[in-house]
Amino acid sequence: MEGVIASRELLEVVLPGTVEPEGLQLRYRALPAPEAGQILIAMEATGVSFAEQQMRRGRYYDQPPFPFVPGYDLVGTVRAAGSGVTPGLVGKRVAALTKVGGWASHVVIDAADAVEVPAGVGAAEAETLVVNGITAWQMLHRKARVRAGQTVLVHGANGGVGTVLVQLARAAGVKVIGTASARHHDALRELGVTPVDYRTEDVPGRVRELAPNGVDAVFDHVGGRSVIDSWRLLAPGGTLVSYGSAATRDDTGSKQWPVLKILGRVWLWNTLPNGRRAYFFNVWAGRALSKNRFRARLRADLTEVFAALQRDEVTARIAARLPLARVAEAMRLAESGTVAGKVVLIP
Repeated sequence: MEGVIASRELLEVVLPGTVEPEGLQLRYRALPAPEAGQILIAMEATGVSFAEQQMRRGRYYDQPPFPFVPGYDLVGTVRAAGSGVTPGLVGKRVAALTKVGGWASHVVIDAADAVEVPAGVGAAEAETLVVNGITAWQMLHRKARVRAGQTVLVHGANGGVGTVLVQLARAAGVKVIGTASARHHDALRELGVTPVDYRTEDVPGRVRELAPNGVDAVFDHVGGRSVIDSWRLLAPGGTLVSYGSAATRDDTGSKQWPVLKILGRVWLWNTLPNGRRAYFFNVWAGRALSKNRFRARLRADLTEVFAALQRDEVTARIAARLPLARVAEAMRLAESGTVAGKVVLIP
């Protein structure tokens, strides 16, 4: 095994069941050694995404059984490598999409799943753009295939994905209408977004005033009634990209049913002869069929996002940085709806 490891144990956060944030548990265990093709990453930054908010409620569509270590993505430095790993990777700062397991001081992953972070990009800054950046880029460019001069609607434009999405869209020459509560409107205007207050305004009515002929794409993480309104707001030839069911976060009952309803609607809408298209976006789609293709696409797209950051087309919006041991506080803050950007956990 290549590399030197200073500590022989790691700290991780365990989600034991459907608990309040204070019910998250801290656990120390022996530091694992990377096997063939694997690397050991010393975490420098991981984040609190909407997925973890759903997972602690048992509401994420395909979360593993309790107990498990949450953490959808991370950035860190490679400290050790198993046999067969490209020489020279030890000591490099890398980013990884994990779905679970990122809330730990050290994480072992397949080396092929790591994407190098460009020199000069900080760990926390890079972390804000891993799952959020890949999701935004792929929805914008691989699904909606936006073009300069088009108009799009972004729900939750101040959120983790939304903030990145609107900036990438503006960099592509796209006009953006974004929903958010009033406290975030000034920040959205600074990004060139036309804000709509989803709490006090009739969102479909207001969007029709701003885009009488419809919008070319809608990015909807809300689900429920919102996804139906989003479909109806599309211009001829427009694209709906649904990527969540935030409206059902606090519901009870089946965690699969809200997504299955969206999938059913997507299938039905795509049979209609009106030139519009609908997708339910899942960042993991295709991995089971072709792991190598999935990895190549992820690496290419995250590299594009990091390049946009270096060109100042995207800013890394960090809402707060908190130590891993203060994960309950971080979760409370992320769930409060009062912050813009991403809550980042550091060692």
